[in-house]
Amino acid sequence: MTRPPPSAETTTCRVRRLLVVVLMVVMAAIAAALGHQPRNSSASSSLSSSSSEPPLKSSSAVPPPSSSAAAPPSKAPRRDDHEALGKAGGLVPDGVTVSDDAIPAVANLEPDLLKALRQAATDAADGGVEFYVNSGWRSPSYRNQLLREAVSKYGSELEAARWVATAARSPHVSGDAVDIGHSDATTWLSGHGAEYGLCQIYNNEPWHYELRPEAIDHGCPRMYADPTQDPRMQQ
Repeated sequence: MTRPPPSAETTTCRVRRLLVVVLMVVMAAIAAALGHQPRNSSASSSLSSSSSEPPLKSSSAVPPPSSSAAAPPSKAPRRDDHEALGKAGGLVPDGVTVSDDAIPAVANLEPDLLKALRQAATDAADGGVEFYVNSGWRSPSYRNQLLREAVSKYGSELEAARWVATAARSPHVSGDAVDIGHSDATTWLSGHGAEYGLCQIYNNEPWHYELRPEAIDHGCPRMYADPTQDPRMQQ
């Protein structure tokens, strides 16, 4: 059975519906394209930026230069001046030996005492013993300072006198006494010091030595218990 051909009106409706469908598909495609474009553009821009430039460093990673950092400490000259005045008055830095003529505490010792010390030090060095100077000549002002410190430490002038004499009586001020370190040196001197006229004077100060030339032939005199027993300190 043969179907009748579609009428013109039916054909027109079909065309319209097809055009509407096509138009909707096109519009949907355009909308989708417009909706994705900003995100793609942003991602592309971000990727381009991160791949072409390194990340910026934090400003705190490199501190700004400080004008005060380059300037020397303002108190340094005062400390240096104080140290120089101390050495000039008899202060002895660490590591000074009986050969250090540049140190006033050594250079200002009585010449015969210094000569005997250096002879003894030379012989002691053969046995690996070195003489260090803890104290030697002292100026009167430095001696008085030490006395004040001793009074403060021991609580009275009487107790301080067992360790520190006044500037008027101290053999350190006249350059006639030296305090030797370390313990191996004082041990060596206790056995050999008399051969050079070097004698320990006070029983409570095994480091304190003075020159007694007669000790070379007769041995060192008996020690005083402390400086308060020394007749020289009573004058």
